[in-house]
Amino acid sequence: MPAAKAIACPSCGFQKNPPGSARCASCGGKIEDIARSKRSREEELGRRYQQEGVSVQWLVIAFLVQGVLTAALVFGLPMVIPMLDFEGQNGMLMCIPVWFLGGLLVGMISPGRTFIEPAVASLLVAIPTTFLLIQSQTVRTMPLFLYLIFAGIGILLTLIGAYIGERIQLGPPPKTAE
Repeated sequence: MPAAKAIACPSCGFQKNPPGSARCASCGGKIEDIARSKRSREEELGRRYQQEGVSVQWLVIAFLVQGVLTAALVFGLPMVIPMLDFEGQNGMLMCIPVWFLGGLLVGMISPGRTFIEPAVASLLVAIPTTFLLIQSQTVRTMPLFLYLIFAGIGILLTLIGAYIGERIQLGPPPKTAE
């Protein structure tokens, strides 16, 4: 009895996926039935970096990563090193790179194309973080709309970080056959 033939991933070209796989073992992309797939190679390469849905599991993981990083660096680090004072504007300026790195990290470790989840998780973390930073400001005060602008910039940079993490994870695009 011959062994079943391995399936090639249409997104990344990985050749060693077991028969009947729903997702690629390398990139996490969906493996469609070859008979149903009517897309050309150029269309498949164009779809390589497009997200195909939202994963609740990776949304929760991204929320935990963003929450832990934000709590550790913005709220926990000043408790350990009292010279650091991340209140008001300084706290928001610290949140932006923390959220970018959280998005980058989740983008690198999540299978498939999941760059929306870290941005949504950042939004969910930004709401209480912004509220706590507004409540804790004493000397370095800032208007509310600037907190909202900084939170928006942080969320956008999270999206960019997650996209860069996905690009790092997937590697360079495959060469087109000319």
